[in-house]
Amino acid sequence: MDFTGSDADPRRAALAVRGEDPARGGPPAALDVPRGWQTDRSRAPHATKIVVAGGFGVGKTTFVGSVSEITPLRTEAVMTVAGEAVDDRTATPDKTTTTVAMDFGRITLDTDLVLYLFGTPGQKRFWFMWDDLVRGAIGAVVMADTRRLADCFPALDYFDSAGLPYIVAVNQFEGTARHDPDEVREALALPRQVPMVQMDARQRVAVVDTLLILVGRALDTTPG
Repeated sequence: MDFTGSDADPRRAALAVRGEDPARGGPPAALDVPRGWQTDRSRAPHATKIVVAGGFGVGKTTFVGSVSEITPLRTEAVMTVAGEAVDDRTATPDKTTTTVAMDFGRITLDTDLVLYLFGTPGQKRFWFMWDDLVRGAIGAVVMADTRRLADCFPALDYFDSAGLPYIVAVNQFEGTARHDPDEVREALALPRQVPMVQMDARQRVAVVDTLLILVGRALDTTPG
């Protein structure tokens, strides 16, 4: 994967995405100022696809929505009594909707580097869509909830089998206990080379940092 033409720098990218001006070291930048590739028709951004996966109610929709610079596309449906037998809401009793197709958002990480985020549906009955959503992606963020780690095992198995670079993002829900990262890694049987981060999907900065880690992982593991 080649990002030639993009003066990509992780620190500059993080500052820019957080609404800060890299040239000044941090002061807020005008978010409505057009970027070079938007006004110069001779240049084009490097569009890159990222998948956000995990179990039911783990925070994928929140993850995409927290960081998207456009109004995210959401395909949510109201949960009904008919779904109570198949959707375990023990850990998320206040959840009233669920993704039935995908979430979609976009974020510009650097001058010419744009990430398109595709959130997968979590329920087993929608897994047949994963092959189409994953096609062309450079990597995946697998989200996990420490109250029900087993729910992310299907996603881990899927990306291991597909050979797609991925990282694990442990979503710290409000009021949940914090666990030692090594213990969580051991419970997931996660190889040491796979990055694992603890974050809050509601916080934009945390999501940006997670995406930067995934992009670095993809660059490290992609031949050429």
